[in-house]
Amino acid sequence: MVLKTRHVRAVTEMLDDIVKEYKLEVPKRERDWRTYEQRLMVRIKGAIGELEPLVEEATGSITVVKAQRRGRKPELTLKQKTILLLLKRLFDRSNREMSTQLMAFSMLTGIEVSYKTVERLYSDEEVLLALQNLHALILRKKRVVDPDCSGDGTGYSLTVRKHYATEVQKLRDGERAAKKYSKKMQFIYSFTLMDLDTRMYIGYGTSFRSERDAFLKAIEMAKAVGIGSMRLDQYFSGQSCVELFKREFGDVTMYLIPKKNATARGPWEWKQMLKRFVEDPKGYLREYYRRNQSESGISEDKRRFGWRIAQRREDRVDTAVFCAALWHNLFWLS
Repeated sequence: MVLKTRHVRAVTEMLDDIVKEYKLEVPKRERDWRTYEQRLMVRIKGAIGELEPLVEEATGSITVVKAQRRGRKPELTLKQKTILLLLKRLFDRSNREMSTQLMAFSMLTGIEVSYKTVERLYSDEEVLLALQNLHALILRKKRVVDPDCSGDGTGYSLTVRKHYATEVQKLRDGERAAKKYSKKMQFIYSFTLMDLDTRMYIGYGTSFRSERDAFLKAIEMAKAVGIGSMRLDQYFSGQSCVELFKREFGDVTMYLIPKKNATARGPWEWKQMLKRFVEDPKGYLREYYRRNQSESGISEDKRRFGWRIAQRREDRVDTAVFCAALWHNLFWLS
């Protein structure tokens, strides 16, 4: 069959009915809460057990040479700094609360630092290098190469007075006119790319400007492992997105839901995607809806780490989100 624009638009016009029929044919799976809790405890135990040896390996390859040896000796080693920052993100404590807890445990650990020291870890260049190494080590250990992926965006609030989902909905409904500056200081956009087989995050990005900006940063990070196939929501369902993945990753099988005004004109990869969509809509939806794992992953992260980030500087907000992504991967490493 020679693909025509009218074929594509005919399917998009009937898409709501096709989706309803598809959902009736594929019943929702019920969760076994007993086995779920057991699997969760295994993942938590595995993450804590893997943390120290992985951080040891991640920091062991970093050698810092300073031109001038001035100032006092650092209170913490690079390994201790990295673990401290990750534990703070896991426990979701403020800087003062974390420093107070360290004082309480100083009898066992010998570590006692101020809350300012804890905050500076978010912008410590050595710690950031260690976190990048840790991310690469986790993916390498899980053998993640050219995975089948999905992506989804969300946002985190930077203040306890505003909830991201509620405020964004108000903006969409026209209930409040927000200035760009105030919006910037209240929320941070985040985007993650997930390997569907292992549920590992292969790339993430944050931005004060837009979800697309965060998406492009996640794409840049994902280049280290490559991408075999991709599923994204309708915000990214244009030809430009298909061209982007072709340019950055080569041959990538795309699963996007075309808009109602989509045309068959465009690059070869776009036409091949539309052909799959037209010839077997339900099979196409079966692959597309695998992106629900990204939504459940974000929900899992927010239940574990909360929907608010206490940092204000853009680089430190980015580090906080990165730490949450690393913990996500650690919990799915076992």
